[in-house]
Amino acid sequence: MKKKINELLNTGMNKGLSWTTIASEKLLLAIIGISTCIASAIYLYEMLMEQRIDLADLFMLFIYAEILAMVGAFYSTNRIPVTLPIIVAITALCRLIIMQTKDMDGMMVMWEAGAILVLAVAAYVMSLKDKLSLEKLKDDK
Repeated sequence: MKKKINELLNTGMNKGLSWTTIASEKLLLAIIGISTCIASAIYLYEMLMEQRIDLADLFMLFIYAEILAMVGAFYSTNRIPVTLPIIVAITALCRLIIMQTKDMDGMMVMWEAGAILVLAVAAYVMSLKDKLSLEKLKDDK
């Protein structure tokens, strides 16, 4: 059954479109990686000029590092683990809470904390799914 599906997917048209998709994906990820490096350099420069580093700044640098990790993960494994964007979202929400807690309604902070909890559960579930998928790949070989 798997062989038949692979034969259908490996037709001439799919092979022709496949390289364009792969090339586009790699080009866009390279642009994302370069842009992230530039953005983090600008952010570091601004921190140096202000001569001040806040916890929100560290979270922002962590977000940049996670984006670079996603790009690196793709280039090393040709796939992006779903948990990495979830971790970026959690970090962004934490940064938002830290930056705006003084001015925010307490209920809004609770909603954002709830969103972090939902994302954390999703990341855990996806990591379990990834482990199962990798075990299936090993068993198929």
